[in-house]
Amino acid sequence: MAVHEAWAFAFGVLGNIISFLVCLAPLPTFYQIYKRKTAEGFQSIPYVIALFSAMLWIYYSILKKHDAILLITINTFCCVIQTGYIAAYLFYAPNKARIFTVKLILLFNVFGFGVICLVTLFLLQDQNRLHIVGYICMTFALCVFAAPLCIVKKVIQTKSVEFMPFSLSFFLTLGAVTWFFYGLFLEDFNIAVPNILGFIFGILQMVLYFIYKNPKKVLEEPKLQEISDHIVDVMKLSAMVGLEMNAVVPKLDDTRNEVVEDQIVKEQIEEIKQIMHASAKV
Repeated sequence: MAVHEAWAFAFGVLGNIISFLVCLAPLPTFYQIYKRKTAEGFQSIPYVIALFSAMLWIYYSILKKHDAILLITINTFCCVIQTGYIAAYLFYAPNKARIFTVKLILLFNVFGFGVICLVTLFLLQDQNRLHIVGYICMTFALCVFAAPLCIVKKVIQTKSVEFMPFSLSFFLTLGAVTWFFYGLFLEDFNIAVPNILGFIFGILQMVLYFIYKNPKKVLEEPKLQEISDHIVDVMKLSAMVGLEMNAVVPKLDDTRNEVVEDQIVKEQIEEIKQIMHASAKV
């Protein structure tokens, strides 16, 4: 085995491991769907496109014949797991979303994939067939890597990384790096080129994560300061109320003085309680 083939195999194995973890990333989402007993609010498009892309890469690997076993293994697993995700989505999705998902499957995974196979098998020669299918795979891989731009836009608008977990962005970036070197050492630029874009978008997502990961602290500090200032103002107000009430109450004889003082104290305590209760609501 040549040195570049050994490096390609090493990066291919690492890419399989990372892509395996990335394929399992949606499991918490589908656990949430299972608990809610509905898929309303979730989209099936990413899973249908991911299944279509994996089917294309398997077809490309079969045509490639040599140095393709690692592509076949990970994309076969991807086909299985994406099929499971789509089946779970169809089971819990509302009727409208279910019909839309079935139409997507028929369009991409049945009609689209069937047309590509028929055209390339019967109208193209061996080498041209491999190049054309490679270009198609590269195009859809670029589309898959460009998909997170919608999430990036949402992060910038909301200044929140709630929908962009760092771990997923990190593993997508790491996967892009490993598959880039896998394609580079095999001199297969249909594999290497899309992962350059994947690396760029992955770095962009991680940078945005560190920029917007703590937006709430910045927003909460002024609010806490405002509440503390308000409490101080309430305490000052309660003290002023007590002074004014003492100043207004006339001096009485010794026999009635204690009774009046007790009444004043009770009234002051009651007013302070009311003010503190109102400040707590604020």
